[in-house]
Amino acid sequence: MTTTTASGPVSSAAGPGTRLDITPESAGWSNVAFAIHDVRAGVPHRGGATDRETAIVTIEGAGRVLVDGLTVDVARTSVFDQVGRIVYVPPGVDFTIETDGAVVVAVGSAPAEGKLPVRVIEPSEMRSEIRGGGSSYRQVVHSLAYPLPAEHLILYEVYVPRGTWAGWPPHRHDGIAGSPYLEEVYYFRLQGPEGYVLHRNFVDGEGIDGDDDFDEVVVARDGDAVLVPQGFHTSVASPGSNMYFLNYLAGELELDDRKTPPCFHSDHTWIEADWEAGAWSLPVVPLT
Repeated sequence: MTTTTASGPVSSAAGPGTRLDITPESAGWSNVAFAIHDVRAGVPHRGGATDRETAIVTIEGAGRVLVDGLTVDVARTSVFDQVGRIVYVPPGVDFTIETDGAVVVAVGSAPAEGKLPVRVIEPSEMRSEIRGGGSSYRQVVHSLAYPLPAEHLILYEVYVPRGTWAGWPPHRHDGIAGSPYLEEVYYFRLQGPEGYVLHRNFVDGEGIDGDDDFDEVVVARDGDAVLVPQGFHTSVASPGSNMYFLNYLAGELELDDRKTPPCFHSDHTWIEADWEAGAWSLPVVPLT
């Protein structure tokens, strides 16, 4: 498994233990930290920060989160089978993740002041919607997005059929062209783990710090994470693999302002009027 930045892939360790560990320092930004921990019986994971809020998402397995005098049971057979509860931890509160067997969790955080209490977000509180159409058709679960409360963190879980695009039209939230500034991590899982994802980050003449030629295509595989350092971005799954990804975002938006949408690439928004417009039916050309 790898985490990929604009400078290329960086290898990460396999579990048990910490599988991925993305810090603001390693990412070259200011807000989002993201890690995947494979917790085993007898070896709990402990965390918490004085100045950061944390959201814990179960990826697979069963265990417990001990926080602020509460014992929160968490379980998920697979990200492809069900949605799990999320544990929100404010700054200054420690937590422990433990299990009698094995549990894999995503633990992400962002700077915060401590305006909100510990909270368990149940799947029944989350909103689910179907977006797009044609070859960009996906289910988006608003796992910790407005109106669910957090200071800065925003979380989505997205389900994308094989061979299909997500994030189309391409969108940006890097503080350029009137967009809000949000840093973002994509954590990918593939049903059909032999497949891969193509993820593109790019700008069209408006980059950060004059980086107007920024354009990268990242190949991500099952269990990889990809960063969005700037620009527009979109992802597509290979034809044999259904795609899931978990997004952690955070930046300048706070509390209710987290509902502010990104900016979309104007060259591609036309398709939202009719996702089937201009689509080919085969064969296209006759031979006689």
